Amino acid sequence: MKALKAPVLSLSRITGRFTSGARMVPSFLIVGAQRCGTTSLYRALERHPLLLKPVLHKGVHYFDVGYERGMSWYQGHFPLRAGAALLGRRYAARALAFESSPYYLFHPLAGERIAADLPGVKLIVLVRDPVERACSAHAHELARGFETESHFERAVELEEQRLAGAEELLRDDPFALHHAHRHQAYLARGRYADQLDRLEPLFGRERILVLDSHLFFARPKAVYDRVLDFLEVPRLGYPEFERHNGRALPRRVSPDLAGSLREHFAPYDARLARWLGGEPSWRQ
Repeated sequence: MKALKAPVLSLSRITGRFTSGARMVPSFLIVGAQRCGTTSLYRALERHPLLLKPVLHKGVHYFDVGYERGMSWYQGHFPLRAGAALLGRRYAARALAFESSPYYLFHPLAGERIAADLPGVKLIVLVRDPVERACSAHAHELARGFETESHFERAVELEEQRLAGAEELLRDDPFALHHAHRHQAYLARGRYADQLDRLEPLFGRERILVLDSHLFFARPKAVYDRVLDFLEVPRLGYPEFERHNGRALPRRVSPDLAGSLREHFAPYDARLARWLGGEPSWRQ
């Protein structure tokens, strides 16, 4: 099966590229944050008949690690405009293409690239307790083989050293990759306010929707409705809401480390209030 999958994907990409001019571009992106429920929201939205996912992958990762491939390669991943037009006539509303790549929020160049290539695009950001997110990310990267340090505490200690010079490298060499920046930024990715501050001048507040993922899992219908209102898409019933890519957290973090991390994140969490319309759920 795997032997057949690679040629099929390769042929699909080639076909998509040659027909890219007839294909859609995304009207909105789920840009992160990693380990904050992005896959669960993506799966819920893809079930809406007017929200069209990429043909091949949930996340295309064009604006972060694939930008050298060019816009025709990117556009080749999305459905044909003719099919979208038929859906639009059926439901008397415009069909929208989208994708979800959680590294877009954190990559220092992704926001600028998105703003330049997708004018008018809307962004959806999910956030969660950053201490939980850091623990979950470490377990995730360890399981995938991108992290070699099995102890979360040690990985946190190493983070500053591992990320030293990463943003400068990625800005100086636009097509460079940095393993630690993508896979080992446990605390840095949880400083959500810094990342939102970078996006705001590029897109404006009105085109960025920030969601508390704890509330999404607790009250999925209410949050789903809010997303559809943001996208200006009609409500056509509710999908089955499921939790995807859940991973058991490692052993409990020591009280000293947990307290230190809560203190570290406190000023960043406070700055989220203006995006969430109130204090984050994990601070209440």
